[in-house]
Amino acid sequence: MEQVKAFVAREKNGTYSIFVDEDAPINYGLVGEGATVEQAVEEWQRMYEAMKVRYQEEGKPFVEADFKFVYDLPSFLAYYGGLITFKGLAKLTGVSAAQLSQYATGYRNPSPKTTAKIQNGLHLFASELSQVSLV
Repeated sequence: MEQVKAFVAREKNGTYSIFVDEDAPINYGLVGEGATVEQAVEEWQRMYEAMKVRYQEEGKPFVEADFKFVYDLPSFLAYYGGLITFKGLAKLTGVSAAQLSQYATGYRNPSPKTTAKIQNGLHLFASELSQVSLV
């Protein structure tokens, strides 16, 4: 089974789409679209299963894949913006709320170094949350 990155992108109209890079090690194309990420992922999974059935019916080899859904920074910020404020994310990452806002709107693009800084801050926060025990 191939491990494949599936890119989640927020479109200008506010919907989400999922796609794979043209160099992905699969022999078919897929797209998932929806008003939310959840809807886009559900459509993605339906399309994957339908494609598998179609290839079997036509006697074509089908490359099975395990998809890892990844976000570009603006799409991530738009999707999780209702849960994590820019101010809160700034505290977690050391990247200013103003910069984060500019990345979310597409006014500026983060450098790979800044993207990594944000990702590392989020991973650290997630690790801390996974250790929480409430009594």
